[in-house]
Amino acid sequence: MGAIFPVIWNGDRVHLIDQTRLPAAYELKEITTSAEMATAIRTMIVRGAPAIGVAAAFGMVLGAQEYSGSDRASFLAHLEAVATDLRQTRPTAVNLFWAIDRMLSAAQAETVTIEELKNHLLATAQAIASEDVATCQAIGQHGLAALPSTPEKLRLLTHCNAGSLATAGYGTALGVVRSAWRANRLERVYADETRPRLQGAKLTAWECVQEGIPVTLLADTMAAHCMQRGMIDAVVVGADRIALNGDTANKIGTYSVALAAHAHDIPFFVAAPLSTIDTKIHTGAEIPIEERHPQEIYQVGFTRIAPAGVDFYNPAFDVTPAHLITGIITELGVFAPADLARGIGAA
Repeated sequence: MGAIFPVIWNGDRVHLIDQTRLPAAYELKEITTSAEMATAIRTMIVRGAPAIGVAAAFGMVLGAQEYSGSDRASFLAHLEAVATDLRQTRPTAVNLFWAIDRMLSAAQAETVTIEELKNHLLATAQAIASEDVATCQAIGQHGLAALPSTPEKLRLLTHCNAGSLATAGYGTALGVVRSAWRANRLERVYADETRPRLQGAKLTAWECVQEGIPVTLLADTMAAHCMQRGMIDAVVVGADRIALNGDTANKIGTYSVALAAHAHDIPFFVAAPLSTIDTKIHTGAEIPIEERHPQEIYQVGFTRIAPAGVDFYNPAFDVTPAHLITGIITELGVFAPADLARGIGAA
């Protein structure tokens, strides 16, 4: 299939790889309105923090296209309403808010017509997408350099999906895996299935198969066992939001993997762009944790697997404390959690 791009601008609309259909079917979802984009983000047709940001940027472009008037103040008010709708889709992924804020700033360009503003917004969204691909490739190279020097061929564990499907292309955590594979330093990647939505099973495994990367799928509960048996050399995961102290929110189950890696003295890396760092919060305790519908737990496909009458708790993310993280891999290099402020200052 070659390169995988989950968010594609096509003329006056967006095509999304429908990630709810993978791996059974590769289908493109056509998005023509900002409301449709909000639904696509909310229902996880597109997911992964950087990809959500790119999708939201193009959602703002679609919202701009929906305005047919000529009054600048009304146009900006309309964009604010579109932004509000998009912001309410996924509360944890900070890239969503970062991209929307960048688009709103672009809309403040002076001495231009509404039509020129619309073109400027499109150019900004396209820049966000292309910059993300370049960022992920840089993350991959910095991550490769940070991986253990021995053994020569590494066995890496990842959780959830932080690959091309979760970004504009190439990936963050899976970008590090890709770089290791292309540098002939990867023996195998172990992918947690990632209950309850199974992004590891459905998406990470699918991406690896497309590229011929050796991949072994694990049930989430097997990670510690594999570490105990000496099967894992390092862990690389993505992030949806990082606090200034390095505490990191990622898909539920990541914290458990970090604890197991710490117990077995295995390096645990977080791979994410600087845009995932939320400079407004100081610790992970301030990160909002999205809770999703319990159907994701009690139903697989169309089959209910839990009895009626039981209660459910379905947080989509957990927070890994900074002291469990070996390094945070960004486009500018790898930083110890305590040194994140230096990384932000260099950006």
